[in-house]
Amino acid sequence: MKLSLTEDWSVILRRAWSIRLIILSGTLTGLEVALPLFSDAVPRGIFAGLSALTSIAALGARVTVQKGLD
Repeated sequence: MKLSLTEDWSVILRRAWSIRLIILSGTLTGLEVALPLFSDAVPRGIFAGLSALTSIAALGARVTVQKGLD
């Protein structure tokens, strides 16, 4: 199996909800690591839970046909 980029990879990168949700998930993961170093205002696990939910949403978005990308 050979991996290769699709011809419209740049359009997908800019418009796909799965990409947006993956970026959000990564941001939430980073906040989960960094925020406790500065404050105890947010209970531990909140950002990890939100990150898990956005990862699941990204999977759903990945397998769903999105308008403008089909």
